[in-house]
Amino acid sequence: MQRVIPHSNDRKRPEAAPLLTWYDRHHRELPWRISPSAAKRGVTPDPYHIWMSEVMLQQTTVAAVKAYFAKFTARWPTVKELAEAPTEDVMAAWAGLGYYARARNLKKCAEAVAFEHGGIFPDTEEGLRALPGIGDYTSAAVAAIAFNRPSAVMDGNVERVISRLYAIEAPLPGSKPQMKAKVAELTPTDRPGDFAQAMMDLGATICTPKRPACALCPFNDVCMALATDEPERFPVKAAKKAKPVRLGAAFIAVDREGRILLRKRVESGLLGGMTEVPTTDWTSRQDGATSMEAAPFPADWQAAGAISHVFTHFELRLSIFRVGPIDAPSGDHGSWVPVTELDGEALPTVMKKAIAAAIPTAFSTSKD
Repeated sequence: MQRVIPHSNDRKRPEAAPLLTWYDRHHRELPWRISPSAAKRGVTPDPYHIWMSEVMLQQTTVAAVKAYFAKFTARWPTVKELAEAPTEDVMAAWAGLGYYARARNLKKCAEAVAFEHGGIFPDTEEGLRALPGIGDYTSAAVAAIAFNRPSAVMDGNVERVISRLYAIEAPLPGSKPQMKAKVAELTPTDRPGDFAQAMMDLGATICTPKRPACALCPFNDVCMALATDEPERFPVKAAKKAKPVRLGAAFIAVDREGRILLRKRVESGLLGGMTEVPTTDWTSRQDGATSMEAAPFPADWQAAGAISHVFTHFELRLSIFRVGPIDAPSGDHGSWVPVTELDGEALPTVMKKAIAAAIPTAFSTSKD
């Protein structure tokens, strides 16, 4: 039986204070974050760390990001060092994290901050948004968390919290402006950075997609979705379209020295600037050839199975072909890299899958 929602004039208005009290006690410990207790001692966030973590966290879980954040900040402790690093090294370090345009933009943004802003990040949304690769979300997050600006920060966790708090019936993504207006209304002027992180933590740990722990939520006395006993119905989402399937082929060649043929993708577009094995000309909009006749050079190619990889907007299915060990053919087909050194290459996950299908031991024997 559903509860009847009291008239809006009779309901308490949500306020930031209970959430901040909850956050002071229950915040997540994250390597890029300054805890509330440290903040009270005058410790301030490092804008470089906040920016890097927010870029990495786009479409990626906290658990996956922690190791990459540690690797990047250990290797490039300052934005200037990242700006001066070879692009190939940055792309290789990013390999496996996905959404590779983020890595290219990370490098371009670091260069802009280091060489055009004296190594100092702008401290406003407008200034941050002018940097390469920084959009509305990242500019708001960095402004709030790094510089304590009263910016309305809204990621997927915050969308879920705010949609339930106000029982927003309009489906995503069309309801985003309405949700952001509510976040802006709720954001306090005294601790906006902590508020933004508290909303994220609440969505990640309490106001979860399934079986939210409403009894522990600091907003449970004012949550309109809880008042109807149906918090899991929110956020309302528009029906998803089926992802198209694209086809192609990948070719794994190994020479007599135990080296594999690799090449670099063009800088723009999907997986731009990353390393790949030779493949056919598939894209998100069209199929590529799927037979061994499309191989990069004539040889005794053998079928080695198939792999599937899901991108954001489509699924890719690749037929895998292998040849070797062979004498490396003449001609400019790419670079021959020892199989034991594959971990040092900027190979995206889909290419690692293709290699593993033809050489199951490739990554178990590779080394740093």
